[in-house]
Amino acid sequence: MNPYVAILRTNRNFRLLFIGQTISQLGDWFNTVAVFALLLDLTGSATAVAWMMIVQFLPVAVVGPVAGVVVDRVDRRRLMIAADLVRGVLILGLLLVREREQVWLAYVVMSLSVSASAFFEPARTATIPNVTSDAELMPANTLASAAWSAMLAIGASVGGLVTAVAGRNVAFVINAASFFVSAFFISQTRYNSTPSSTRRVDGFLALTGIPDLVEGFRYMRARGHVAALMFVKAGWGLAGGVLLLLTIFGQRVFPVGGSTAAGIGVLYGARGIGAAIGPIALRWILGQQPKSLRRAIGPAYFMVGVFYLMLAWAPTLWVAAIAVLLAHFGGAILWVFSTVLLQLEVPDRFRGRIFAVELALVTLASSASSYWTGYELDRGGWSPRTMAFALGAMFCVPGTLWLIIESRWKEADMVAQPAAIDLADEDALEDRIR
Repeated sequence: MNPYVAILRTNRNFRLLFIGQTISQLGDWFNTVAVFALLLDLTGSATAVAWMMIVQFLPVAVVGPVAGVVVDRVDRRRLMIAADLVRGVLILGLLLVREREQVWLAYVVMSLSVSASAFFEPARTATIPNVTSDAELMPANTLASAAWSAMLAIGASVGGLVTAVAGRNVAFVINAASFFVSAFFISQTRYNSTPSSTRRVDGFLALTGIPDLVEGFRYMRARGHVAALMFVKAGWGLAGGVLLLLTIFGQRVFPVGGSTAAGIGVLYGARGIGAAIGPIALRWILGQQPKSLRRAIGPAYFMVGVFYLMLAWAPTLWVAAIAVLLAHFGGAILWVFSTVLLQLEVPDRFRGRIFAVELALVTLASSASSYWTGYELDRGGWSPRTMAFALGAMFCVPGTLWLIIESRWKEADMVAQPAAIDLADEDALEDRIR
Protein backbone atom coordinates (compact mmCIF):
# COMPACT_ATOMS: atom_id res chain seq x y z
CA MET A 1 0.00 0.00 0.00
CA ASN A 2 1.18 3.53 -0.73
CA PRO A 3 2.81 4.82 2.52
CA TYR A 4 0.93 8.14 2.32
CA VAL A 5 -2.44 6.42 1.93
CA ALA A 6 -1.54 3.85 4.59
CA ILE A 7 -0.71 6.38 7.31
CA LEU A 8 -3.91 8.34 6.67
CA ARG A 9 -6.02 5.17 6.71
CA THR A 10 -4.50 3.42 9.71
CA ASN A 11 -3.20 6.18 11.98
CA ARG A 12 -6.24 7.96 13.43
CA ASN A 13 -4.34 10.48 15.55
CA PHE A 14 -2.13 11.60 12.68
CA ARG A 15 -5.16 11.76 10.36
CA LEU A 16 -7.03 14.10 12.72
CA LEU A 17 -3.95 16.25 13.27
CA PHE A 18 -3.40 16.36 9.51
CA ILE A 19 -7.02 17.38 8.76
CA GLY A 20 -6.91 20.15 11.36
CA GLN A 21 -3.60 21.45 9.99
CA THR A 22 -4.88 21.37 6.41
CA ILE A 23 -8.04 23.33 7.16
CA SER A 24 -6.31 26.02 9.21
CA GLN A 25 -3.59 26.46 6.59
CA LEU A 26 -6.16 26.86 3.84
CA GLY A 27 -7.64 29.74 5.82
CA ASP A 28 -4.17 31.15 6.48
CA TRP A 29 -3.43 31.55 2.78
CA PHE A 30 -6.81 33.15 2.10
CA ASN A 31 -5.83 35.57 4.85
CA THR A 32 -2.27 36.19 3.64
CA VAL A 33 -3.28 37.28 0.15
CA ALA A 34 -6.06 39.45 1.59
CA VAL A 35 -3.76 41.16 4.12
CA PHE A 36 -1.07 41.90 1.53
CA ALA A 37 -3.69 43.24 -0.88
CA LEU A 38 -5.18 45.34 1.94
CA LEU A 39 -1.82 46.98 2.68
CA LEU A 40 -0.94 47.58 -0.95
CA ASP A 41 -4.38 49.04 -1.69
CA LEU A 42 -4.40 51.31 1.38
CA THR A 43 -0.73 52.39 1.32
CA GLY A 44 0.73 51.46 -2.09
CA SER A 45 4.02 50.73 -0.32
CA ALA A 46 6.27 47.68 -0.56
CA THR A 47 7.75 48.72 2.79
CA ALA A 48 4.30 48.39 4.38
CA VAL A 49 4.15 44.78 3.17
CA ALA A 50 7.73 44.22 4.34
CA TRP A 51 6.80 45.43 7.82
CA MET A 52 3.82 43.07 7.81
CA MET A 53 6.15 40.20 6.97
CA ILE A 54 8.45 41.30 9.79
CA VAL A 55 5.44 41.43 12.12
CA GLN A 56 4.60 37.89 11.02
CA PHE A 57 8.19 36.75 11.66
CA LEU A 58 9.67 38.74 14.55
CA PRO A 59 7.23 37.80 17.36
CA VAL A 60 8.20 34.16 16.80
CA ALA A 61 11.87 35.03 17.34
CA VAL A 62 11.00 36.89 20.56
CA VAL A 63 8.46 34.43 21.95
CA GLY A 64 10.13 31.29 20.58
CA PRO A 65 12.51 30.39 23.44
CA VAL A 66 9.73 30.80 26.03
CA ALA A 67 7.32 28.87 23.82
CA GLY A 68 9.82 26.03 23.56
CA VAL A 69 9.98 25.72 27.34
CA VAL A 70 6.18 25.67 27.56
CA VAL A 71 5.89 23.07 24.79
CA ASP A 72 8.27 20.77 26.69
CA ARG A 73 6.40 21.26 29.99
CA VAL A 74 2.67 21.05 29.29
CA ASP A 75 0.13 18.90 27.48
CA ARG A 76 0.93 19.66 23.81
CA ARG A 77 -2.53 18.71 22.58
CA ARG A 78 -4.26 21.21 24.87
CA LEU A 79 -1.69 23.83 23.99
CA MET A 80 -2.45 23.45 20.26
CA ILE A 81 -6.20 23.70 20.88
CA ALA A 82 -5.77 26.86 22.98
CA ALA A 83 -3.51 28.45 20.34
CA ASP A 84 -6.08 27.73 17.60
CA LEU A 85 -8.92 29.30 19.59
CA VAL A 86 -6.87 32.41 20.37
CA ARG A 87 -5.89 32.83 16.71
CA GLY A 88 -9.47 32.43 15.52
CA VAL A 89 -10.68 35.23 17.78
CA LEU A 90 -7.78 37.55 16.94
CA ILE A 91 -8.14 37.27 13.14
CA LEU A 92 -11.68 38.67 13.36
CA GLY A 93 -10.04 41.95 14.39
CA LEU A 94 -8.92 42.46 10.77
CA LEU A 95 -12.55 43.20 9.89
CA LEU A 96 -12.10 46.57 11.61
CA VAL A 97 -9.34 47.77 9.24
CA ARG A 98 -10.96 49.91 6.54
CA GLU A 99 -8.85 53.05 6.14
CA ARG A 100 -5.18 53.94 5.90
CA GLU A 101 -5.21 55.36 9.44
CA GLN A 102 -6.36 51.99 10.79
CA VAL A 103 -3.53 49.95 9.24
CA TRP A 104 -1.75 49.85 12.61
CA LEU A 105 -4.51 47.54 13.87
CA ALA A 106 -3.65 44.96 11.20
CA TYR A 107 -0.07 44.87 12.49
CA VAL A 108 -1.26 44.39 16.09
CA VAL A 109 -3.68 41.61 15.16
CA MET A 110 -1.14 39.74 13.08
CA SER A 111 1.65 40.07 15.66
CA LEU A 112 -0.57 38.59 18.39
CA SER A 113 -1.81 35.84 16.10
CA VAL A 114 1.75 34.92 15.11
CA SER A 115 2.75 34.89 18.79
CA ALA A 116 0.10 32.20 19.33
CA SER A 117 1.53 30.33 16.32
CA ALA A 118 4.92 30.36 18.06
CA PHE A 119 3.38 27.95 20.57
CA PHE A 120 1.32 25.93 18.09
CA GLU A 121 3.95 25.09 15.47
CA PRO A 122 6.69 23.68 17.75
CA ALA A 123 4.01 21.68 19.59
CA ARG A 124 2.71 20.23 16.31
CA THR A 125 6.18 19.39 14.98
CA ALA A 126 7.24 17.83 18.30
CA THR A 127 3.99 15.81 18.38
CA ILE A 128 4.42 14.05 15.02
CA PRO A 129 7.00 11.52 16.35
CA ASN A 130 4.62 10.79 19.26
CA VAL A 131 1.79 9.71 16.95
CA THR A 132 3.87 7.93 14.29
CA SER A 133 6.37 5.09 14.11
CA ASP A 134 9.91 5.62 12.78
CA ALA A 135 8.83 4.15 9.44
CA GLU A 136 5.90 6.59 9.26
CA LEU A 137 7.95 9.67 10.15
CA MET A 138 9.12 10.58 6.64
CA PRO A 139 5.69 10.03 4.99
CA ALA A 140 4.02 11.97 7.82
CA ASN A 141 6.28 15.00 7.42
CA THR A 142 6.07 14.81 3.64
CA LEU A 143 2.27 14.78 3.86
CA ALA A 144 2.33 17.71 6.31
CA SER A 145 4.56 19.68 3.94
CA ALA A 146 2.49 18.69 0.92
CA ALA A 147 -0.68 19.80 2.70
CA TRP A 148 0.91 23.15 3.58
CA SER A 149 2.00 23.52 -0.03
CA ALA A 150 -1.30 22.40 -1.52
CA MET A 151 -3.19 24.77 0.75
CA LEU A 152 -0.78 27.52 -0.30
CA ALA A 153 -1.49 26.77 -3.97
CA ILE A 154 -5.25 26.47 -3.47
CA GLY A 155 -5.61 29.07 -0.74
CA ALA A 156 -3.45 31.70 -2.45
CA SER A 157 -5.01 31.18 -5.88
CA VAL A 158 -8.61 30.89 -4.73
CA GLY A 159 -8.01 33.43 -1.96
CA GLY A 160 -6.77 35.93 -4.52
CA LEU A 161 -9.90 35.32 -6.60
CA VAL A 162 -12.24 35.49 -3.60
CA THR A 163 -10.58 38.68 -2.38
CA ALA A 164 -10.86 40.27 -5.83
CA VAL A 165 -14.51 39.24 -6.28
CA ALA A 166 -16.07 39.08 -2.80
CA GLY A 167 -13.79 41.37 -0.82
CA ARG A 168 -11.14 40.98 1.85
CA ASN A 169 -13.53 40.53 4.77
CA VAL A 170 -14.77 37.21 3.41
CA ALA A 171 -11.18 35.90 3.40
CA PHE A 172 -10.67 37.09 6.99
CA VAL A 173 -13.82 35.31 8.20
CA ILE A 174 -12.83 32.09 6.42
CA ASN A 175 -9.45 32.16 8.15
CA ALA A 176 -10.97 32.73 11.60
CA ALA A 177 -13.41 29.85 11.07
CA SER A 178 -10.58 27.56 9.94
CA PHE A 179 -8.84 27.88 13.31
CA PHE A 180 -12.00 26.88 15.19
CA VAL A 181 -12.43 23.83 12.94
CA SER A 182 -8.77 22.90 13.44
CA ALA A 183 -9.21 23.06 17.23
CA PHE A 184 -12.17 20.67 16.96
CA PHE A 185 -10.23 18.04 15.01
CA ILE A 186 -7.21 18.22 17.32
CA SER A 187 -9.54 17.82 20.31
CA GLN A 188 -10.64 14.44 18.89
CA THR A 189 -7.11 12.96 19.03
CA ARG A 190 -6.24 10.50 21.77
CA TYR A 191 -2.57 9.96 22.67
CA ASN A 192 -0.13 10.71 25.46
CA SER A 193 0.51 14.38 24.67
CA THR A 194 2.56 15.26 27.74
CA PRO A 195 6.33 15.37 26.99
CA SER A 196 8.21 12.33 28.19
CA SER A 197 10.95 12.49 30.83
CA THR A 198 9.87 15.95 31.96
CA ARG A 199 12.04 16.98 34.89
CA ARG A 200 10.42 18.84 37.75
CA VAL A 201 12.46 21.66 39.28
CA ASP A 202 11.08 23.40 42.37
CA GLY A 203 11.47 27.04 43.28
CA PHE A 204 10.92 30.46 41.77
CA LEU A 205 13.74 30.07 39.24
CA ALA A 206 12.01 27.01 37.80
CA LEU A 207 8.86 29.02 37.18
CA THR A 208 10.79 31.39 34.92
CA GLY A 209 11.85 28.50 32.67
CA ILE A 210 15.48 29.58 32.81
CA PRO A 211 16.79 26.15 33.92
CA ASP A 212 14.94 24.56 31.00
CA LEU A 213 16.40 27.07 28.56
CA VAL A 214 19.91 26.51 29.89
CA GLU A 215 19.45 22.74 29.62
CA GLY A 216 18.26 23.09 26.02
CA PHE A 217 21.18 25.29 25.00
CA ARG A 218 23.64 22.88 26.64
CA TYR A 219 22.12 20.07 24.61
CA MET A 220 22.53 22.08 21.39
CA ARG A 221 26.08 23.19 22.19
CA ALA A 222 27.18 19.60 22.87
CA ARG A 223 25.82 18.36 19.53
CA GLY A 224 27.13 20.35 16.60
CA HIS A 225 25.27 18.20 14.07
CA VAL A 226 21.94 19.13 15.71
CA ALA A 227 22.89 22.82 15.64
CA ALA A 228 23.81 22.52 11.95
CA LEU A 229 20.40 21.04 11.13
CA MET A 230 18.69 23.80 13.14
CA PHE A 231 20.33 26.41 10.88
CA VAL A 232 19.18 24.85 7.58
CA LYS A 233 15.91 26.80 7.53
CA ALA A 234 17.67 29.93 8.79
CA GLY A 235 19.96 29.66 5.75
CA TRP A 236 16.86 29.79 3.60
CA GLY A 237 15.61 32.74 5.68
CA LEU A 238 18.67 34.84 4.79
CA ALA A 239 17.07 35.26 1.37
CA GLY A 240 13.54 35.14 2.79
CA GLY A 241 12.77 38.47 1.15
CA VAL A 242 11.77 36.41 -1.89
CA LEU A 243 8.32 36.06 -0.28
CA LEU A 244 7.88 39.83 -0.24
CA LEU A 245 9.24 39.91 -3.77
CA LEU A 246 6.43 37.66 -5.02
CA THR A 247 3.84 40.19 -3.86
CA ILE A 248 5.68 43.00 -5.65
CA PHE A 249 5.99 40.97 -8.86
CA GLY A 250 2.24 40.34 -8.62
CA GLN A 251 1.54 44.05 -8.18
CA ARG A 252 4.12 45.83 -10.36
CA VAL A 253 5.39 43.35 -12.94
CA PHE A 254 2.60 40.86 -13.63
CA PRO A 255 -0.79 42.21 -12.50
CA VAL A 256 -3.75 40.16 -13.78
CA GLY A 257 -6.50 42.35 -15.17
CA GLY A 258 -5.28 45.23 -13.04
CA SER A 259 -5.83 43.21 -9.83
CA THR A 260 -3.08 43.11 -7.23
CA ALA A 261 -4.60 40.10 -5.42
CA ALA A 262 -4.92 37.98 -8.57
CA GLY A 263 -1.27 38.44 -9.60
CA ILE A 264 -0.07 37.61 -6.09
CA GLY A 265 -2.36 34.58 -6.04
CA VAL A 266 -0.86 33.09 -9.22
CA LEU A 267 2.73 33.38 -7.97
CA TYR A 268 1.94 32.15 -4.47
CA GLY A 269 -0.03 29.29 -6.02
CA ALA A 270 3.03 28.30 -8.07
CA ARG A 271 5.09 28.43 -4.90
CA GLY A 272 2.67 26.02 -3.25
CA ILE A 273 2.70 23.52 -6.12
CA GLY A 274 6.51 23.40 -6.17
CA ALA A 275 6.71 22.97 -2.41
CA ALA A 276 4.16 20.13 -2.56
CA ILE A 277 5.91 17.98 -5.14
CA GLY A 278 9.52 18.53 -3.99
CA PRO A 279 9.72 16.24 -0.92
CA ILE A 280 7.46 13.59 -2.48
CA ALA A 281 9.59 13.35 -5.63
CA LEU A 282 12.88 13.30 -3.72
CA ARG A 283 11.67 10.68 -1.25
CA TRP A 284 10.74 8.46 -4.21
CA ILE A 285 14.18 8.98 -5.77
CA LEU A 286 16.38 8.98 -2.65
CA GLY A 287 14.39 6.99 -0.11
CA GLN A 288 14.47 8.11 3.51
CA GLN A 289 17.90 7.17 4.80
CA PRO A 290 19.39 10.02 6.90
CA LYS A 291 22.59 10.09 4.84
CA SER A 292 20.62 10.61 1.60
CA LEU A 293 18.48 13.32 3.19
CA ARG A 294 21.57 15.21 4.37
CA ARG A 295 23.22 15.02 0.96
CA ALA A 296 20.18 16.54 -0.75
CA ILE A 297 20.24 19.73 1.35
CA GLY A 298 23.27 21.43 -0.27
CA PRO A 299 22.07 20.99 -3.90
CA ALA A 300 18.59 22.14 -2.85
CA TYR A 301 19.99 25.56 -1.85
CA PHE A 302 21.57 25.97 -5.29
CA MET A 303 18.36 24.86 -6.99
CA VAL A 304 16.40 27.61 -5.22
CA GLY A 305 19.03 30.18 -6.19
CA VAL A 306 19.14 29.21 -9.88
CA PHE A 307 15.41 29.47 -10.36
CA TYR A 308 15.14 32.81 -8.56
CA LEU A 309 17.78 34.03 -10.99
CA MET A 310 15.46 32.75 -13.73
CA LEU A 311 12.63 34.81 -12.19
CA ALA A 312 14.73 37.94 -12.64
CA TRP A 313 14.53 37.53 -16.43
CA ALA A 314 11.05 35.98 -16.76
CA PRO A 315 9.23 37.69 -19.68
CA THR A 316 5.69 36.61 -18.74
CA LEU A 317 3.68 35.71 -15.66
CA TRP A 318 3.60 32.03 -16.62
CA VAL A 319 7.38 31.78 -17.05
CA ALA A 320 7.72 33.54 -13.69
CA ALA A 321 5.28 31.02 -12.16
CA ILE A 322 7.36 28.09 -13.47
CA ALA A 323 10.53 29.63 -12.02
CA VAL A 324 8.84 30.10 -8.64
CA LEU A 325 7.45 26.55 -8.74
CA LEU A 326 10.89 25.01 -9.35
CA ALA A 327 12.59 27.27 -6.78
CA HIS A 328 10.19 26.14 -4.06
CA PHE A 329 10.58 22.53 -5.16
CA GLY A 330 14.07 22.95 -3.74
CA GLY A 331 12.92 25.04 -0.79
CA ALA A 332 10.56 22.31 0.41
CA ILE A 333 13.40 19.80 0.35
CA LEU A 334 15.31 22.03 2.78
CA TRP A 335 12.30 22.34 5.04
CA VAL A 336 11.10 18.73 5.16
CA PHE A 337 14.44 16.95 5.18
CA SER A 338 15.89 19.07 7.98
CA THR A 339 12.70 18.56 10.03
CA VAL A 340 12.77 14.78 9.65
CA LEU A 341 16.47 14.60 10.54
CA LEU A 342 15.87 16.64 13.71
CA GLN A 343 12.87 14.52 14.70
CA LEU A 344 14.97 11.37 14.32
CA GLU A 345 17.88 12.82 16.28
CA VAL A 346 16.35 14.84 19.14
CA PRO A 347 14.83 13.14 22.23
CA ASP A 348 11.19 13.90 23.01
CA ARG A 349 11.87 15.99 26.10
CA PHE A 350 14.03 18.42 24.08
CA ARG A 351 11.93 18.64 20.90
CA GLY A 352 9.78 21.62 21.90
CA ARG A 353 12.80 23.77 22.69
CA ILE A 354 14.75 22.65 19.62
CA PHE A 355 11.91 23.33 17.18
CA ALA A 356 10.97 26.61 18.88
CA VAL A 357 14.55 27.91 18.61
CA GLU A 358 14.77 26.67 15.02
CA LEU A 359 11.56 28.57 14.20
CA ALA A 360 12.93 31.66 15.94
CA LEU A 361 16.12 31.51 13.88
CA VAL A 362 14.36 31.27 10.53
CA THR A 363 11.90 34.03 11.39
CA LEU A 364 14.68 36.33 12.59
CA ALA A 365 16.65 35.78 9.38
CA SER A 366 13.52 36.21 7.26
CA SER A 367 12.61 39.44 9.07
CA ALA A 368 15.98 40.98 8.28
CA SER A 369 15.82 39.83 4.65
CA SER A 370 12.26 41.13 4.21
CA TYR A 371 13.14 44.53 5.62
CA TRP A 372 16.19 44.83 3.35
CA THR A 373 14.12 43.79 0.33
CA GLY A 374 11.38 46.32 1.05
CA TYR A 375 13.92 49.08 1.72
CA GLU A 376 15.77 48.52 -1.54
CA LEU A 377 12.54 48.34 -3.55
CA ASP A 378 11.08 51.54 -2.08
CA ARG A 379 14.13 53.67 -1.27
CA GLY A 380 17.16 52.06 -2.85
CA GLY A 381 15.84 52.34 -6.39
CA TRP A 382 16.15 48.61 -7.06
CA SER A 383 13.71 47.05 -9.51
CA PRO A 384 11.92 43.79 -8.60
CA ARG A 385 14.02 41.98 -11.23
CA THR A 386 17.30 43.26 -9.76
CA MET A 387 16.13 42.21 -6.32
CA ALA A 388 15.28 38.72 -7.59
CA PHE A 389 18.80 38.38 -8.99
CA ALA A 390 20.41 39.49 -5.70
CA LEU A 391 18.30 37.19 -3.54
CA GLY A 392 18.84 34.24 -5.88
CA ALA A 393 22.60 34.71 -5.70
CA MET A 394 22.45 34.79 -1.89
CA PHE A 395 21.35 31.16 -1.73
CA CYS A 396 24.85 30.17 -2.81
CA VAL A 397 26.18 31.17 0.62
CA PRO A 398 24.26 28.70 2.82
CA GLY A 399 24.52 26.09 0.05
CA THR A 400 28.32 26.28 0.09
CA LEU A 401 28.45 26.22 3.90
CA TRP A 402 26.25 23.14 4.03
CA LEU A 403 28.44 21.27 1.53
CA ILE A 404 31.42 21.96 3.78
CA ILE A 405 29.50 20.79 6.88
CA GLU A 406 28.18 17.69 5.14
CA SER A 407 31.67 16.70 3.98
CA ARG A 408 32.76 16.56 7.66
CA TRP A 409 29.67 14.73 8.90
CA LYS A 410 31.33 11.32 9.42
CA GLU A 411 32.93 12.42 12.66
CA ALA A 412 29.59 13.67 14.00
CA ASP A 413 27.85 10.44 13.03
CA MET A 414 30.23 8.37 15.13
CA VAL A 415 29.08 10.01 18.35
CA ALA A 416 25.68 11.51 17.58
CA GLN A 417 23.37 8.52 17.73
CA PRO A 418 24.52 7.03 21.05
CA ALA A 419 24.27 10.44 22.68
CA ALA A 420 20.70 10.85 21.47
CA ILE A 421 19.74 7.39 22.73
CA ASP A 422 21.37 7.94 26.11
CA LEU A 423 19.46 11.18 26.69
CA ALA A 424 16.18 9.70 25.55
CA ASP A 425 16.53 6.74 27.92
CA GLU A 426 18.22 8.61 30.77
CA ASP A 427 15.34 8.34 33.22
CA ALA A 428 14.79 4.65 32.49
CA LEU A 429 18.49 3.93 33.08
CA GLU A 430 18.41 5.79 36.39
CA ASP A 431 15.47 3.65 37.50
CA ARG A 432 17.34 0.45 36.59
CA ILE A 433 20.42 1.57 38.53
CA ARG A 434 18.31 2.25 41.60
